Amino acid sequence: MSRNEPFESVPMANDHPHQAISLAQALLAPRIVIEDTQPVLDAGTFPAKAISGQPVAVASKVYSDGHDRLAVMLQWRQAHSERWHCVPMQSPGNDVWLAEFTPIELGPHLFSIVAWIDPFATYCHDLEKKYHAGVELKLELEEGRLMLGKGVELSEGVLRDELAALQQRLMTLSADDQVALLLSRDTTRLMAEAEHRSYLTRSPEFALDVDRPAAQFASWYELFPRSITDSAERHGTFNDVHERLPMIRDMGFDVLYFPPIHPIGSQHRKGRNNALQAEPGDPGSPYAIGSPEGGHEAIHPQLGSREDFRRLVAAAAEHGLEIALDFAIQCSQDHPWLKEHPGWFSWRPDGTIRYAENPPKKYQDIVNVDFYAPDAVPSLWLALRDVVVGWVREGVKTFRVDNPHTKPLPFWQWLIANVRSQHPEVIFLAEAFTKPAMMARLGKVGYAQSYTYFTWRNHKQELREYFEQLNQPPWSQCYRPNFFVNTPDINPYFLHDSGRAGFLIRAALATMGSGLWGMYSGFELCESAALPGKEEYLDSEKYQIRPRDFTQPGNIIAEIAQLNRIRRQNPALQTHLGVAFFNCWNDNILYFAKRTAKRDNYILVAISLDPHNVQEAHFELPLWELGLGDDAETHGEDLMNGHRWSWYGKTQWMRIDPGHLPFGIWRIEKAH
Repeated sequence: MSRNEPFESVPMANDHPHQAISLAQALLAPRIVIEDTQPVLDAGTFPAKAISGQPVAVASKVYSDGHDRLAVMLQWRQAHSERWHCVPMQSPGNDVWLAEFTPIELGPHLFSIVAWIDPFATYCHDLEKKYHAGVELKLELEEGRLMLGKGVELSEGVLRDELAALQQRLMTLSADDQVALLLSRDTTRLMAEAEHRSYLTRSPEFALDVDRPAAQFASWYELFPRSITDSAERHGTFNDVHERLPMIRDMGFDVLYFPPIHPIGSQHRKGRNNALQAEPGDPGSPYAIGSPEGGHEAIHPQLGSREDFRRLVAAAAEHGLEIALDFAIQCSQDHPWLKEHPGWFSWRPDGTIRYAENPPKKYQDIVNVDFYAPDAVPSLWLALRDVVVGWVREGVKTFRVDNPHTKPLPFWQWLIANVRSQHPEVIFLAEAFTKPAMMARLGKVGYAQSYTYFTWRNHKQELREYFEQLNQPPWSQCYRPNFFVNTPDINPYFLHDSGRAGFLIRAALATMGSGLWGMYSGFELCESAALPGKEEYLDSEKYQIRPRDFTQPGNIIAEIAQLNRIRRQNPALQTHLGVAFFNCWNDNILYFAKRTAKRDNYILVAISLDPHNVQEAHFELPLWELGLGDDAETHGEDLMNGHRWSWYGKTQWMRIDPGHLPFGIWRIEKAH
């Protein structure tokens, strides 16, 4: 206990608050209450998420008995550091205290709230009220002098000298000037430094995980390198991908994501359209990982060499693109691990191994490891960690993880923390389409991003409810949604017959709805051919090589590029947070705002959900959010074409023609 903290309360040593406590326990129990602190996940069990360089807003309820004034301080530090940074908290009223801090370093951080009764602040509060009420202050001024003297006793060095000088000066002033001196900012500051912090109370230390900005704002483009070829008879290579880099960059993407690039097994290899029997020359699914050429650490020989991969990573970086890899913890029956580590798998009584299933889907070409098999703990866990770290050393900083909800949560909590303790810049994206609790839990144990239900949200009310849910705790503190518009596994029903307008609608919803979005190659060409009655692609690229003409007519490449450009130019669109919905009197038009906390970047978005018909509606401008009256003038700018105009008043009218552009994106500003 330091010299200026003579009495520090401790939490009540009693797990059952309704039971009687001893006098000794009561005397040491906190007199000040610190509760409902945010951002806190599951009472501090898991870290809330933050982004390097962005403010973290902290709020807490802090109060005590009586009317004494409180001093409340926010403390924060890196988890591995012993140095606390401090910032005073301010109260707007009703016992709520607010402050913010901005972490710069990546990785785990801690923060806590410290509060104490502030006798001098209490004194100043009462003195000011009495002075303005015209009360006789002779005794109060003497109390002030004595409090300064107490400050001198508790101080050393320069602080002691400054307080002593104040005390001496006080004795030479008139009553009015004494009041002014006691209430001055300098006196308050000096007394705060000397304050003995009565009844000091500390909250628990709460965890915060700080990611780099790409964990919150990024545009993903997925392609199969083997399909970057001019013929379905020729396997594409890493070297072929180089020619695609400029166009992917020019569309505004910054993450280029590859499905597994590892050797593919031949046993039970799938054929075209998921046929159980492969034909000669069928490349198989890249998710059937492993062959005599190697497993998760190896590269499929037809894609190129390790040096080819390194050159591609470097070339992508020169184009502003980061390579993301798939981390799929599954093995073909040719994977070297089955012979080298048979104890990592579960074998049936007849000596065969059970293949993977997700009823009604069957994956005869892959088998799963057993994380808790006696021979697998801890060797399998360490081997999987080493796979990830090996690719990190090759320049890969982002991993899309296949079906993480089917693997143990303790494994992910350990692996992600272990990898990020060495490489805090690494980002993990959960490809989890499962129940909400599990999706949230994956975020809590360390995943920076996740796939979402967005893919199946098509109507106005369900989209609004989903966007709003993601903006509220606990989701806003543990879950960053990556709005993929399609994947090699999911060809959404909405896109089957909605034409070019439907693809533009989904692109606008994704790019405006979240700071993270992604698309699978072919979306820009409006590819929609599906297996009858299924959300699956006909002639799926998972099972065959599919060359494309990326310049074919009817593409939406220019629109995607503009959407990504708008995102880069407007901070409000670089997160899924900050959304608000306003009145638009048409159930086929989703109308919302994305805005920064200071309202210095304010974007209005109107998206027709009908790809076939013109939609019209009256709508409200949120003038009250800009501090304007209902008849105010505002300036609008169409961010898709640069057109500018003035709006007068709150109620306006829109017309959206899907044959032209099925959405509008407007930046609104006060008229000057």
